[in-house]
Amino acid sequence: MGASKWDIRTKIWDYMEANNLADFPRPVHHRIPNFKGASHAASRLPGLQEFKTAKTIKINPDAPQKIARFLTLEARKTLLVPTPRLRTGLFNKIVPPPGATKEILRICATSQGVKDYSVPIGLDAKVHVDLVVVGSVAVSEKGWRIGKGEGFADMEYAMMVSMGAITEDTPIVTIVHDCQVVDIVEELLDDHDLTVDYIITPTRTIKTGCKRPKPQGIIWHKISYEMLERMPILKNLRYREKQAGKDVILKDEHPDFPNPRKPADSDENAKTGNTELQTESTSAQIGHRHVGNDSLSTKSETHGALATVYVGNIPPGTRVSELKSALREFHTSPLRLSWQGAQGRAFLDYTDKMTAESVVSSLKGLSLRGQTLRVEMAKNQRNKGQVEISGQRNKYE
Repeated sequence: MGASKWDIRTKIWDYMEANNLADFPRPVHHRIPNFKGASHAASRLPGLQEFKTAKTIKINPDAPQKIARFLTLEARKTLLVPTPRLRTGLFNKIVPPPGATKEILRICATSQGVKDYSVPIGLDAKVHVDLVVVGSVAVSEKGWRIGKGEGFADMEYAMMVSMGAITEDTPIVTIVHDCQVVDIVEELLDDHDLTVDYIITPTRTIKTGCKRPKPQGIIWHKISYEMLERMPILKNLRYREKQAGKDVILKDEHPDFPNPRKPADSDENAKTGNTELQTESTSAQIGHRHVGNDSLSTKSETHGALATVYVGNIPPGTRVSELKSALREFHTSPLRLSWQGAQGRAFLDYTDKMTAESVVSSLKGLSLRGQTLRVEMAKNQRNKGQVEISGQRNKYE
């Protein structure tokens, strides 16, 4: 029996540690190695014709690609960097300050710079990516790639396909140490695995000529509920593709999966889904001073101060039932919803701040009728689930 992906990863990690071939962070195990010579290898990237003609380049956030990110900014190209572990979205666009010096651009290329000088790009963004740079643990001259085993590069690529940001002709580059270029049998590759078109090392640039088809979007039957919970943007993409009539059955739901199951909703969630929002029509008719309803005052007293989530940028003509449907889909049904569709907004009350913050994370990037909603904690939290919005309209609109 041949070596597995994990065998290959472990062999490379062990070799790099034993021969001191990496810089901080160490040890390199379970990481994309920050190999010595990464800066020299990255300096070869601008030599690619595909780099010269690219306007927008997506580069992974790992340390060995820091210089690649800097060179992209220095060439005045648009740089997109995935959010770490896809927790809060897909990627961020790095926007250096006007007249940025080389030193500022170097800062923009670091992880802290990405935080300080970036704006989020949602699933609705009409972005076209011309070149993709990914990290690898191992790669073969034929273009077969092995990552660190968590599937984020594959997932990012599939999401970009789904949002129309890339095509099958978009070139993929990986930058690695020479010792990371090894023989990999094609049988180890799965249909979700990303392959590469170019390999750049400190000593050479390899054009793989890889003809294996790249992933054509999210393969939902390989996605678990656990992955959905870890990556809220994945929930949003699934909701969108479900609305478009695509097959989005998850691994956990598949008939071939042992003990197929539905999401682990609590009885309280199920109850909330049935009894939520009974008074939204009444709330919608209340003036702009307070939103709320006396019918829930007892529950409000029981829970103490409720926490409220603001939902804005709701497209004109949207029905409250459309928002309710989305909230149920994401298992984020509130104790109460106050609907102000004419103003393009709504307020969602939850039992506590922690629950509300979790909802904000889950709904990040949610869109209705092709328009991304603005979801955040309401700025003026009050007791009994009431949110004072008089005089607050400029903050919300």
